[in-house]
Amino acid sequence: MTDEFTLDPRLVADTVPVGDLALCSVLLMDDARFPWLILVPRRTGASELTDLSAEDARDLMDEIRIATGVMLTLAKPDKVNVAALGNVVPQLHVHVIGRFLSDPAWPSPVWGVGTGQPYPHHARAQMIERIGALFAAA
Repeated sequence: MTDEFTLDPRLVADTVPVGDLALCSVLLMDDARFPWLILVPRRTGASELTDLSAEDARDLMDEIRIATGVMLTLAKPDKVNVAALGNVVPQLHVHVIGRFLSDPAWPSPVWGVGTGQPYPHHARAQMIERIGALFAAA
């Protein structure tokens, strides 16, 4: 099943790879306005949480918990939003977004608010290194 896994082209275009957990690929959304991770279970054809086996679903929940802890340590947000919508990108993926009372979308969802601001190259590299270290320590 995982041999044929490929990432949706829209996720490839909008994110930067951070690394892999046991089930999920971890991506950083390339929008410096919000600290934003995306977990993508490496299961071909999965579009809904219910497409996962019971074991994979448990693993995904564990990895969401880990990613939320990473986000809390990384950005110290006021709130962490966790969402799996799939309306635009049908491939199963879970957003883990650090939210602040002062962010440009608060209290609304981040989608469709303003224009994304890609990380400067050096800041993106530092962010990926820091996120990788936090996952390694988790």
